[in-house]
Amino acid sequence: MDFVKSEKYTNELEIYKSKSAVNNGIVFLIIKMSWILICTALFIAMWVNYYAGEVYVPFYARGNYAVYLVYACILWRLSKIYGVFEFDLKRTSEVIYSSVVSIITTGFFMYLIAWLLERNLPNVLPILVHSLICSIVAVIWSRAANIISNKLNPAKRVVLIYDNEDARENGLTIINKLPWKFKLQNEIVADNDIQNTIDYINNSMPEALMLCGLHSTPRNTILKFCAAKNIPVYIRPNIGDYLIGDAKEMQMANLPVMVYERNSEDIGYIALKRLFDILLSLLGLVVASPIMLITAIAIKVYDGGPVFYKQIRLTKNRKEFYVYKFRSMKVDAEADGKARLASVGDDRITPVGKFIRATRIDEIPQIICILKGDMSIVGPRPERPELCIVNEETMPEFALRTKVKAGLTGYAQVYGKYNTEPYDKLQMDLMYISNQSIITDFKIILATVKILFMPESTEGVKN
Repeated sequence: MDFVKSEKYTNELEIYKSKSAVNNGIVFLIIKMSWILICTALFIAMWVNYYAGEVYVPFYARGNYAVYLVYACILWRLSKIYGVFEFDLKRTSEVIYSSVVSIITTGFFMYLIAWLLERNLPNVLPILVHSLICSIVAVIWSRAANIISNKLNPAKRVVLIYDNEDARENGLTIINKLPWKFKLQNEIVADNDIQNTIDYINNSMPEALMLCGLHSTPRNTILKFCAAKNIPVYIRPNIGDYLIGDAKEMQMANLPVMVYERNSEDIGYIALKRLFDILLSLLGLVVASPIMLITAIAIKVYDGGPVFYKQIRLTKNRKEFYVYKFRSMKVDAEADGKARLASVGDDRITPVGKFIRATRIDEIPQIICILKGDMSIVGPRPERPELCIVNEETMPEFALRTKVKAGLTGYAQVYGKYNTEPYDKLQMDLMYISNQSIITDFKIILATVKILFMPESTEGVKN
């Protein structure tokens, strides 16, 4: 009889969770749509009053409707790319920042469209006023979205399951940085007898699990159990997960088989990517030339040393090349001949260097490397040969980064930091390598705009 009651309670709980998830999903959709509709309504008011009458050979109402739709679509896509709709995972300040960047970037694209339609350089002031008003709206909307999200999804009681100390620290970092989403119920080590872990989960019934560092066999056992019990599971992936993600699926002897091998990149994709690299690099040089001139003068005036700094790096197939940057450190920064990353409070960095590193201006000369074909706009960051050797001693998979051409920006640069651990950067780079496409490259380029003014993304490593 107790078993029947238990099963009945479990089924009722699952039905409640399912209904709650559907209701929350509807509310979240309404919140997202409200952001798009409010900004679009403000854009329509601005367009009708300032731009609609200036369009060359007006398209009448239907043409204006098309412009409104384009604005809404661009804003929706950029909001997703910049993480505006991740208000359940981010602090209000982060959502505001993402919202403002998405508004400004959308405004830039719409200004270009207005330019094309008018065939004259239009007045930029209406777009700037619209962006300012929407930025104010972003503050109110972001705070409201966070409050509603936290009420609908209070912090879950989560059990951290790990099998090594590094994995434990990673899990605790995630939980501690998201206190509105997770509340640590317990942390346990996955021992050799995985049934003990299953029994604990069954008896304690946490609201969520976080698995860090577990091997595939115990992890799959836990996943199957949690799927049956409808318990959400958050997983810190291993390198092998990304390799499996890059494997091909096929049928052999009427059975599903996955094959992983180092295949050559698609020739069409390589050619198209190279074309984009050349066109965007030339455009970048033209746009950035005033900034480059001012930076060169500032570096020269400060200490009279060389403006540029070159260093040997590795690109596709471990080919060595010189990467160029604006010099941000003292001339004798590595007089001892030892290769090391910049650290927190590094006294080798000059005052000019601190500014150009924080704003990524020091990276601009790498456009030359892209034009030469040594680098691409998107790809894993080029690493120094000696640091590659050090990393490959502890992570043999680190060599997989050189399957593709090195890049100016990439997944690790957008979603990580300068001081992100090499293992975590490797995971992000392999995520990119497994999902290469022009669309993915374009998303990363757009997402790079968001991090340009985030100083924490250029923090040095700890000593």
